[in-house]
Amino acid sequence: MASDGYHSASHCKYLVQYHIIWCPKFRFDVLEGDAESGLKKILEDICRRYGYSIKALEVMSDHIHIFVDCLQTVAPCDVVRTLKSISAVEMFKAFPKLKKFYSRCGVLWSRGYFISSVGHVSEVTVKRYIEEQKSGK
Repeated sequence: MASDGYHSASHCKYLVQYHIIWCPKFRFDVLEGDAESGLKKILEDICRRYGYSIKALEVMSDHIHIFVDCLQTVAPCDVVRTLKSISAVEMFKAFPKLKKFYSRCGVLWSRGYFISSVGHVSEVTVKRYIEEQKSGK
């Protein structure tokens, strides 16, 4: 990343960042303790594999906030699909009790999500917002 915060690629300069929020199915409080730390590690691994840079990440018991910097060639819906689908499979593998808890519906995440593009100027504001989620400020 250049000192001005923008990426350079062949014939373009870009900054593609998204604030994404999604919830477990039925918004149950299932992302606590080991599940919280496990999910953070899983999301970090996914982002590393796909070339997404995590700017901020917070896992609450009933929803996730992630702020990612992505390549300009990746559609926003593909970023969300990648994060949700792979993390669900990995969470069910790592936490059999979670898989058993959701055995009736067979899915971990609710279908919906929130995604917003974030400009360079708003980056600090979004980071602060995510980091302060748990403290309730």
